[in-house]
Amino acid sequence: MPKPLTDQEKRKQISVRGLAGVENVSDLKTNFNRHLHFTLVKDRNVATKRDYYFALANTVRDHLVGRWIRTQQHYYEKDPKRVYYLSLEFYMGRTLQNTMVNLALENACDEATYQLGLDMEELQDIEEDAGLGNGGLGRLAACFLDSMASLGLAAYGYGIRYEFGIFNQKIVNGWQVEEADDWLRYGNPWEKARPEYMRPVHFYGRVEHTPEGVKWVDTQVVLALPYDTPVPGYRNNVVNTMRLWSAKAPCDFNLKDFNVGGYIQAVLDRNLAENISRVLYPNDNFFEGKELRLKQEYFVVAATLQDIVRRFKSSKFGSTEVVRVDLSTLPDKVAIQLNDTHPALAIPELMRILLDTEHQTWEKAWDIVTRTCAYTNHTVLPEALERWPIDLFQNLLPRHLEIIFEINRRHLERIANLYPGDHDRLRRMSLVEEGDQKKINMAHLCIVGSHAVNGVARIHSDIIKATLFKDFYEVDPHKFQNKTNGITPRRWLVMCNPGLAEVIAERIGEDYIRDLGQLKNLLEFVDDDSLIRDIAKVKQENKLKFSAYLEEHYKVKINPNSMFDVQVKRIHEYKRQLLNCLHIITLYNHFGIHVLPYVFLHFPQAAPGYHTAKLIIRLITAVGDIVNHDEVVGDRLKVIFLENYKVTLAEKIIPASDLSEQISTAGTEASGTGNMKFMLNGALTIGTMDGANVEMAEEAGEENLFIFGMRVDDVDAMDKNGYDAMEYYNRIPELKLAMDQIAGGYFSPDQHDLFKDIVNMLLHHDRFKVFADYEAYIKCQDKVSALYKNPKEWTKMVIHNIAGCGKFSSDRTISQYAREIWGMEPSLERIPAPDDPRQ
Repeated sequence: MPKPLTDQEKRKQISVRGLAGVENVSDLKTNFNRHLHFTLVKDRNVATKRDYYFALANTVRDHLVGRWIRTQQHYYEKDPKRVYYLSLEFYMGRTLQNTMVNLALENACDEATYQLGLDMEELQDIEEDAGLGNGGLGRLAACFLDSMASLGLAAYGYGIRYEFGIFNQKIVNGWQVEEADDWLRYGNPWEKARPEYMRPVHFYGRVEHTPEGVKWVDTQVVLALPYDTPVPGYRNNVVNTMRLWSAKAPCDFNLKDFNVGGYIQAVLDRNLAENISRVLYPNDNFFEGKELRLKQEYFVVAATLQDIVRRFKSSKFGSTEVVRVDLSTLPDKVAIQLNDTHPALAIPELMRILLDTEHQTWEKAWDIVTRTCAYTNHTVLPEALERWPIDLFQNLLPRHLEIIFEINRRHLERIANLYPGDHDRLRRMSLVEEGDQKKINMAHLCIVGSHAVNGVARIHSDIIKATLFKDFYEVDPHKFQNKTNGITPRRWLVMCNPGLAEVIAERIGEDYIRDLGQLKNLLEFVDDDSLIRDIAKVKQENKLKFSAYLEEHYKVKINPNSMFDVQVKRIHEYKRQLLNCLHIITLYNHFGIHVLPYVFLHFPQAAPGYHTAKLIIRLITAVGDIVNHDEVVGDRLKVIFLENYKVTLAEKIIPASDLSEQISTAGTEASGTGNMKFMLNGALTIGTMDGANVEMAEEAGEENLFIFGMRVDDVDAMDKNGYDAMEYYNRIPELKLAMDQIAGGYFSPDQHDLFKDIVNMLLHHDRFKVFADYEAYIKCQDKVSALYKNPKEWTKMVIHNIAGCGKFSSDRTISQYAREIWGMEPSLERIPAPDDPRQ
């Protein structure tokens, strides 16, 4: 029997078909050894595996740098409009393999490392995940950077270089414990410090109104040091830049303090400034009002806008010469996209620059700001919307508070003219919320200060127009748009599932990697036995490989012939991991020999301060402890909780999954992108009509997804009429039994009341109506298991899903942003490589 191909060999077929001779393996080996001996090892006689990884990373980076420089030269020569994507999160994951795929280098690098006696996969596993995000928001930003480069857009990602990213999660006795993610401890070969572009950022102080203008004085200064990371497009020689700012204290100590012995304290106080970029806030879909967080938000905005204005004023590559002095044309050359409200301070900060530094009139400055900025909303949950106390603003950013008050005064004046006497509307639409503590509503600031406001799935965009921002939509309907999220097919198919990528390429060619809409051509083969067989074979190989990974790394043995039922989500009540858990308990209670073998895989993380989320994790692990040790059940039902979920683990589990759980309460999930990754990789979806599930059902056919439960209108009606969880509890015996087991300590024999808070919440305070969808969910799961027993029909449904994925490419999403918000035109044109002659 022939040995199965490795992932590397499969990627060679799909990624580098016909390109094997382009890169010189001998040159790669020479460069590898040069980096190893002269850059890394130097005075040592022995190299470690980490040295080998860094040598390979630096060798690959060499191929980026020439393209990176030429791309920037190209932008300065052409002087295109530039887009600046401002995000407090960029969840990049690993860079090495993605770079090799995008530069068509993987074949040559694999051969070079093989000839050097090294294992490519071992070297790749040494790389730390760049986990500078909590989940969907940050991973979306990473996909967008890939697509912007692949579409030839002059684009820059701006964020913070957190010293510690998303925490490392450990499960100790069933409970989540957080550890710091020291991802930079060995260095980062992909970044380049750019101290020549260091910028001052001001805090505190006071405002002086003088005849010469407004001055913000007596401030404390923190320096923003940029680190640049290259972002390569797919096979087009375009390399864009992600610039992340690191906080540094200025060196000007007070000599008077030094003379009285305060020197040591002065040095120690530098840490207070540098704490700004120390750690990523780990809350997802929760707003946590802390001064440090507001400092982070202003820090990235202030440094970035100085960079934007500097780049706008000088147009020659590497030149500091001022070419443009009139900022009135800024919106023609600059687009600023605010990824959620976190960078909302870009609006008052740009106003401050235009008013106080550039001495524009208010009307002119406001016109520039609104034509330049656009805002993406990512949530409808009220607890996730940012509202900053005025007292905090007054202390930290006094000038910005003045500007926001003036923005609000003019905004309310306009609303009062449109709706005379409607004081309640003025209250609802104000940027300043009244109450015990006055607060600035940052979403309102974003809407008023932007020319475009978009949601991230059609149903989400409709909801914000109908409810959350209804008043604003009535006033400015032209501002509101939808931009359904997408994922990059380079990382989320070619890189993580090369077997499936190759099977698709054999049928429809390789161009789908740049144009995912071509996947619809697979429908011609939906009844083709050979395609059905090949796709089923790839899935089984991925499951076998993941099973081996679990056994090696987690000491967990599972039956790879089981159905892999997977829920990958940050823990939140609206995502309803509890509904999934109730299904597992129900299945366990009725387990028989006829029941399909199941493996339930959970990869959740809880925000450190979210008590209920941590308790949900404890419940899942407790259920797993009972189920997994039941000798009657054996290996036919397993509940696996994998700790420390990161991008790299996602790249392993998603290709191996059979069923993707997308079961949020209708009207609560803005979009989701995990649902798209599973769909593209051949998993079927069980889900509610929420977020992007709605459009997935349209594209693949609703009959090809397992849709259940309430729709948005049903949820709204239940909110009006009242939701009575006890009615469901008393009416449905299986649900009552499961809840009684949880409440009675069946899953926590050493502490019977361990889950009393979960029981109390589900029975009396459940905003997300878990019980209301329980019956429909269980019946839908029965349909899933019935179909899974018919592998051919299951795989045909998988093909329909893969064929319907074209819409969910981030290339499509970014093309729509570019044309409909930024006023830019995407291009698939290749720019010359560094060794090509200049045009």
